[in-house]
Amino acid sequence: MRLSVATNFDPELVEQCRDYPVTELFGKLQTDAVGGGRAPYQLAKVSRRQLAKHVAHARQAGIAFNYLLNSSCQGNREITRKGQQEINELLDWISTIGVTAVTVASPFMLQLIKDRYPQLKVRISVFGGIDRVRKAQMWEELGADCIVLDSILVNRELETLAKIRKAVKCDIELMANNNCLTGCAMSPMHMNALAHTGQSWHANKGFFIDWCFLKCTEMKLRDPVHYIRSEWIRPEDLPLYEDLGYDLFKIAERDIPTEMMMRRVKAYSERRYDGNLLDLIQAYGFKGIKEDHRYYRRGLGWLLRFVLRPGLANPFRMLPLKRLAELRGMTRPLHGNLPVYIDNRALDGFMERFKNNSCIDVDCEDCRWCHDFAAKAVTIDAARQEATLAVYDELFASLNSGSMWRYRNPHKTDSTD
Repeated sequence: MRLSVATNFDPELVEQCRDYPVTELFGKLQTDAVGGGRAPYQLAKVSRRQLAKHVAHARQAGIAFNYLLNSSCQGNREITRKGQQEINELLDWISTIGVTAVTVASPFMLQLIKDRYPQLKVRISVFGGIDRVRKAQMWEELGADCIVLDSILVNRELETLAKIRKAVKCDIELMANNNCLTGCAMSPMHMNALAHTGQSWHANKGFFIDWCFLKCTEMKLRDPVHYIRSEWIRPEDLPLYEDLGYDLFKIAERDIPTEMMMRRVKAYSERRYDGNLLDLIQAYGFKGIKEDHRYYRRGLGWLLRFVLRPGLANPFRMLPLKRLAELRGMTRPLHGNLPVYIDNRALDGFMERFKNNSCIDVDCEDCRWCHDFAAKAVTIDAARQEATLAVYDELFASLNSGSMWRYRNPHKTDSTD
């Protein structure tokens, strides 16, 4: 087993990873010329000097570092002289600080790096959308050293996974603990939106209202089957994938507390977890973390940069976002009964259906396998569910009607509105 682990740039994370089969950490600056797959407000604020120091620390511990350049869209800036200068400057720096690999989502970026920086290994992001044999072969032919399969599309397609593994010689990585919706229709929009949030040249400068994330989390809370009809691989089910020839697994999430990250590393290393599956797959809603933990100390600068931008959206209309963040445990640790609990032990046997059956072209309402496991494993606090869904409704009314961006009532004609 090899684990590629998201970093929060905490030196203690490196030290604790020494005890597990962690071969690589991955991460990036909050913003750079290329962008990535997370919004800047989700990432630790580190300088280039701090990131280089972290890479050196990891290397001393025998752990490689993968810098993410995996934006799904660069706005065609990469085909301009200015864009090329910015990419070259970034890669010049990356290649001198001990980074061993980079992850990209663009075939052009793959071949550009192989030509100009041949010492760097290049991995293809999950955003490359690799879900079949021919696509995997094409990326390999273009020069990829490793490919990450599209977990939304193939993590439950075991027959396809077996065929892809046999068809290519390059390394292959599986995303283990993301919790996107299987076959999600929002995925292309979401990956492109995230790509632009982290691009240093983009006009929004990090401001981002993540409609897709809001919709996804609302859907799960409204109908628990969405927690199960997802892409995650449980620690207990890793042997199924290992038997198919996969031994490299990616563990998310960047910038969560080290305690939570190491809980994930330990669970996947031991191939077992007794507790709430959300501890392993969700990027918020933690219990047992100190109130004054760095994770919860975002500060005024963070608020002014990423939330209160009156030129881009009405700050008063953003207030439901604050209430939602509090209800979902994004701004402080949770106490008492959890709003959502997924009993990981109740999911034993869940993968039996997928050993010989595909989900492609299957109507979930006819199958209902995930519905049955959701009924057994997912518990939701009804009062908190009702209160939280009311805030979601308020937010979507504001976003979908356009009032999020207005300062006056369009139905009034009084000029003093």
